[in-house]
Amino acid sequence: MAEAILNRVGGGKFRAYSAGSKPKGRLHPETLRLLKSLGYNIFDFRSKSWVEFVEEPKFDFVFTVCDSAAEETCPAWAGHPMTAHWGIPDPAEATGTPAEIAFAFKETYRLLDLRVSTFAALPLHSLTAAILQKRLEEIGNRAAPTHRRPPN
Repeated sequence: MAEAILNRVGGGKFRAYSAGSKPKGRLHPETLRLLKSLGYNIFDFRSKSWVEFVEEPKFDFVFTVCDSAAEETCPAWAGHPMTAHWGIPDPAEATGTPAEIAFAFKETYRLLDLRVSTFAALPLHSLTAAILQKRLEEIGNRAAPTHRRPPN
């Protein structure tokens, strides 16, 4: 979801990629349903391992978003990008009715959209590295969804 959002809201300033340490080999059907309903072209998305990206391309920023990623050892990225952890519960772990699961994915999208849009709006070229790193961490500290039940 974060890849899709940043490539849309980044206005061409960014090229985002999404990958994981243990990709499942397929995208969750609810992710695809949600992104398609929001007007994204879902045909270029695929499940990827971060191993694909260890050497190329060189990144300026790397954000981990899955809560479980905080405990994992990330690769040493080429180019030494700025990093931040923006932990969010994995909506694929949500349980309940189909409506409750769909709600978990919508909540995850909402928070990712907020964080990614905030990042994309930063005046990157006018911030020192220290201030930029602080802003990235502040963005990640925004409240995460709890995958609560949808409102009645």
